[in-house]
Amino acid sequence: MLNNVGRPTRPDAANHDDLLMEETFTGNKALNLETPLIFEQGVKGRIGVDMAEPRAIKNRLGGLEKSEDIGLPDLSEPQVLRHYVRLSRQNYSIDAGFYPLGSCTMKHNPRINEKSARMKGLGDIHPLQPVSTVQGALELIDDLAHWLKTITGMPAVAMSPAAGAHGELCGVMAIKAAHDAKGENRSIILVPESAHGTNPATAALCGYKVQSVPARKDGRMDIEAFEAALSPEVAGVMLTNPNTCGLFENEIKKIAELIHRVGGYFYCDGANLNAILGRTRPGDLGVDAMHINLHKTFSTPHGGGGPGSGPVVLSEALAPFAPVPYVVKSDEGYSLQENVTGSAGKSFGRMKTFHGQMGMFIRAMAYMLSHGSDGLRQIAEDAVLNANYVRVGLNDLLHSPFDGICMHEALFDDSTLKNTGVTTLDIAKAMIDEGYHPMTMYFPLVVHGAMLIEPTESETKETLDLFIGSMRHLIEKAQKGNDPDFFTQAPKYSPRRRLDETAAARKPVLRWSKENAA
Repeated sequence: MLNNVGRPTRPDAANHDDLLMEETFTGNKALNLETPLIFEQGVKGRIGVDMAEPRAIKNRLGGLEKSEDIGLPDLSEPQVLRHYVRLSRQNYSIDAGFYPLGSCTMKHNPRINEKSARMKGLGDIHPLQPVSTVQGALELIDDLAHWLKTITGMPAVAMSPAAGAHGELCGVMAIKAAHDAKGENRSIILVPESAHGTNPATAALCGYKVQSVPARKDGRMDIEAFEAALSPEVAGVMLTNPNTCGLFENEIKKIAELIHRVGGYFYCDGANLNAILGRTRPGDLGVDAMHINLHKTFSTPHGGGGPGSGPVVLSEALAPFAPVPYVVKSDEGYSLQENVTGSAGKSFGRMKTFHGQMGMFIRAMAYMLSHGSDGLRQIAEDAVLNANYVRVGLNDLLHSPFDGICMHEALFDDSTLKNTGVTTLDIAKAMIDEGYHPMTMYFPLVVHGAMLIEPTESETKETLDLFIGSMRHLIEKAQKGNDPDFFTQAPKYSPRRRLDETAAARKPVLRWSKENAA
């Protein structure tokens, strides 16, 4: 809100002792610039563009048209530009610093990918163009599909799924279609308790009952419990490998053998492919379907930069049920198979409009060509090395719930914070003051107070040393317990102070109004 001299007033200023508004006339702190809501800046009649009155048209809305002012602010062009530039500077991004979110693979996005995605003939095409005019784009999709199949050791790939959860849906729909084709009406999908939350949601969306499989003390799926749960009612298993504890499921071949023995299929969540890229092929492990997050593994912008892309590789058993459309190459060139019956007469149909996320395909292809096969292998090796460097750098202060070497992410619990009064959330808030986006908190759910850190292969030793030093400083400060207000008041240096997250979730203000602004 604005005070009586037009200066922005921080809603939290009264409790913000080190950033009180009275310290500066404007409320700004050097380059940390305050900005009112966009609605509060509007002045009637102040517009940056003159537009002619629209010509009269016949009203076809049948009384549903809106006649009153919809409440958009009138602003000059510089106002709009400055407002959103200021807001963008308050965002944390992978371009600004290390982004330690576990299970998210927040790696550097090379600028050559962006330049490639904007190339003439790729960045300016339209999905409704005649196929004869987009032969290059179809060739790129076909080439990318080839390399995804090569990398994973799978015979087929569906390119159209939009992202990870959509890819899961594709895989489970293919599994369901395969059982339907055999006249089987199976009702259960098995899901390990450490799975991503979208796994059971996807199975339920497809009409299956979800049966959880517990983990062993070493963080991997309990094979004995899995085998005991198998029956003719089980349609498949949805397993993440490496799993969400950052561990490789080293009995994965046995898992595949057991699920196939009862006629089920093996869906592997490919969110963590970055850890095994070029080191092992899911197809060799008995996997029937796996989505690939291009926006994680192959460096298409992740986290606000979207969109995602989730191609699904399929085994020979599930390939006939792949969704359409897909690219077909012949002597005459490239064409699209869009018949919903599919090449084997069994496709479950179309998942989305058109052919997939073209911009993401281009970026992923540029990334693959830049690295080559040896470079892609090194990505996985360096990602695992970095994660273990973080693990070893912190495990004398933070407890690792599972012994031994991790894969792409280091996992810690909050047991060493017991009796300090400091929680995982408090540590995360204090990390913001240190200039970091917090790690993934309270996930996976099988670990109490979880802190999940994935450095990816992008970060240097110096970056990781500084991060480890910052984490050690905070943990040691918590364990000493001589400054109880330090963590409860964090963050102190961010543009806004700590929110009441429970109130924000239960009583969200989703629509601007003068009353809310006041």
